[in-house]
Amino acid sequence: MKAKLGIAPIAWWNDDLAELSDDVTLEECLRQASLAGFTGMETGRRFPMDMSELGPILDRFGISVCGGWFSGLLLDGDIEAEKDRIAQQMQFFIAAGAPCIVYGETARSIQGVRSAPLATKPVLTEDEMAAYGRKMSDFSDWCARQGMPISYHHHMAAAVETEAEIDLFMKHSSVPLLFDAGHLAFAGGDLMRVIDNHHARFTHVHTKDIRRAVIDELDRSGESFLDAVIKGAFTVPGDGDLDFEALVKALAANGYEGWFVVEAEQDPKVSPPLDMAIKGHKELMRVMDAAGYEVVK
Repeated sequence: MKAKLGIAPIAWWNDDLAELSDDVTLEECLRQASLAGFTGMETGRRFPMDMSELGPILDRFGISVCGGWFSGLLLDGDIEAEKDRIAQQMQFFIAAGAPCIVYGETARSIQGVRSAPLATKPVLTEDEMAAYGRKMSDFSDWCARQGMPISYHHHMAAAVETEAEIDLFMKHSSVPLLFDAGHLAFAGGDLMRVIDNHHARFTHVHTKDIRRAVIDELDRSGESFLDAVIKGAFTVPGDGDLDFEALVKALAANGYEGWFVVEAEQDPKVSPPLDMAIKGHKELMRVMDAAGYEVVK
């Protein structure tokens, strides 16, 4: 079993909350990620979307593109319009040799609205989820035919957040799934059960940890997803409350091979990104060894 370890730049620069960002260059971000031991990084707002410019920078630090977020609008939008919106990123990712584009549904989502309480997230009926699942399946199939598959990110404050919503979305679609431990735990889902039920559809994994005490104390009728982030709901493996050894062993037992990406947005002044990256990498290396994975570059 082979695994690759990557990290997201959200620990250095938060795209939704500019104040939760470290004042470092792209080169310094990559240097720190490489120093911590990672060989992949998802893209972020300071990445040039041109491999002729980005490629030499990545090569200097031994880093490859291991994914990156696309803010999808297909829930309320038109497939042809979404094809046009994703086209530039798709061509860039193909040139970069990325494994997938991370599709996050942002239509109706309140994940970036600090004034919107968690309890006001969008909720779909089964008929609405079925229609959405068909659209997403058609879009996903088209992306795969172009040479760049998507991996669907269930996400707090979005239409597919809870375990039940993931089950319903999987029932009504054929879309590959990104398994995000932190978002699922935040949403109250049973992580091991979701692995048992849907592992065959996993094509990407985010190893986001949580601070259970922070999440348990949230007032979901008055506080937003961004409020939770500011309070420190998320962290890296080894610094929170999730049992990544058990999770990674379950993924290995079900045949998952590919990228494990640390994606943990925090205040860099409170949780220095390099320190967090080193801690997360150390814990991932420990659990990868325990699960029998060979970590490759």
